[in-house]
Amino acid sequence: MRYAVVIEHGGANYSAFVPDLPGCVATGASLEETERSIRDAIEFHLAGLREDGLPIPQPSSTIEYVEVAA
Repeated sequence: MRYAVVIEHGGANYSAFVPDLPGCVATGASLEETERSIRDAIEFHLAGLREDGLPIPQPSSTIEYVEVAA
């Protein structure tokens, strides 16, 4: 599965969340660390849903960049 992930820079660290998986979040000191952490968080989140017998949400969010004049 391929889920959209939003990564934000918070000044001292980065944070990430998955719109299609509410509550699935991660943080890291660097962009690379945050990407690894959110991948682990997604796998953990999906494993928990399976263990609890809950449905796995299908990826439905998309990401698009919009350019505007500065």
